[in-house]
Amino acid sequence: MKVTVLGCSGSMPGPDSPASGYLVEAEGFKLVLDLGHGAFGALQRYVDPGDVDAIVLSHLHADHCIDLTAYVVSLRYGAPRYRAEERIPLIGPSGTRDRLGAAYDPLARKLGLHELFAFSTPSPGELGPFEVSYATVNHPMPTTAMRLSHGGHSLVYSGDTGPSAELVALATGADVLLCEASVGPDEEQIPDLHLTGAQAGEHAARAGVGRLILTHVPPWGSREIAATQAAVGFGGSIETATAGAEYHL
Repeated sequence: MKVTVLGCSGSMPGPDSPASGYLVEAEGFKLVLDLGHGAFGALQRYVDPGDVDAIVLSHLHADHCIDLTAYVVSLRYGAPRYRAEERIPLIGPSGTRDRLGAAYDPLARKLGLHELFAFSTPSPGELGPFEVSYATVNHPMPTTAMRLSHGGHSLVYSGDTGPSAELVALATGADVLLCEASVGPDEEQIPDLHLTGAQAGEHAARAGVGRLILTHVPPWGSREIAATQAAVGFGGSIETATAGAEYHL
């Protein structure tokens, strides 16, 4: 399993990274997790958008999904996929199609989207070579964390969440927890919104993961401080995601 960070900036794109987006590959299957501001541009460095095999959205906040509007333009005009059997599976919360339609063209909200994407909601099972499971986590908008397993290894992506026992359960024994760490030590923490670096480390420790990769640090935050906080509660390997980084499981 290979994971490429398309973008990891929290809440908005920053000067050194697009917003959230990740490309996960195994056995030639190309899976995109989230696609926030700027992430679609980065995706094109690694793969033809028409060759992506599936997309999974954690939730429908713009910093995790808005670049799907650019994807529509690419598929419609740059790499048309109009035959139903070629539609890209797009797995996301209920309302994903309407959200994308409203963002792409508010006056014609559903125009042609069914010709490009096969919409569905998260359901555990096989997705290409991956075994996928989900957990609902704590965020103001319906949000799912996800676990991808392949070849005896597993990656868990938190999406956006406040403290979550469900995330700990999903991540138990995972090789890698790709976990948000949005809140700095001097910022107010709003309940059920985001994690601090310290809380990300605590979640990793409780889940017994092998490796913690911190992500979704906003441009006004500090990845270094988030990692220092996380190390207080988690004694394993800690890294901070950067745009273009590659991880192999």
